[in-house]
Amino acid sequence: MKLLVLSGGRHPYEESTPILETFLKGAGHDVTVTEDASPLADRSAMGGYDAVVFNTRRENVPHFGDWTLSAAEMEGLREYISGGGGFVCIHIATCVAAAWPEYHDITGGGWISGTSYHPPYGEFTVNVSQAGHPGADGIADFSTNDELYMNLAIKDGNNVFITGTAEDGAWPWGPDRSPTHMPGGTYPLGWTRQYGEGNVYVLLLGHDGRSFETPEFQKLVLNGVDWVAAKVAA
Repeated sequence: MKLLVLSGGRHPYEESTPILETFLKGAGHDVTVTEDASPLADRSAMGGYDAVVFNTRRENVPHFGDWTLSAAEMEGLREYISGGGGFVCIHIATCVAAAWPEYHDITGGGWISGTSYHPPYGEFTVNVSQAGHPGADGIADFSTNDELYMNLAIKDGNNVFITGTAEDGAWPWGPDRSPTHMPGGTYPLGWTRQYGEGNVYVLLLGHDGRSFETPEFQKLVLNGVDWVAAKVAA
């Protein structure tokens, strides 16, 4: 399949995106990797892709520059997905820019800067909550080193297939690193949904290069690419 991979923003993409490109190409996909979002606004160019993969944080972050999409790029992505294009959204790529709150209607929710949080990066278990889901094909419960996102925006209509469980605790968070209570519980880590005629696959794992090296993580991404491009119902 022909894939457009968008990278760039505040995260260690210099580690993760080369690994992503390598295993996608290793699976036989034709991969174009770029930090330039302008192709999203080109309808003829987008028509040549089977799916778009976001491994990027597209918002204006102080000291990291303005990575927000232009109005034309936002609309181009929305039209591409609603018209039947596949969309795979990795980790903090669910983060919504203030100028585009409707983005979470596409992704089914995700990170909100200033509201969402996570315990310190470390090892935890990813649980397959829906073994028959195509996203979980070939996957059993596994351990990974990553971030377990909490207090996200979550929309109706998400079909969750992997989760993670955290203990109740207080962890340093925010600009002043003050202790912040983070409630224990089970949290979604991956889901599918439909946006218009398009299939959307969200994977909240994938913070850095080490996370991307986890074999099960790579299998989850490959499952997602296959699923969104298949144009089957969520």
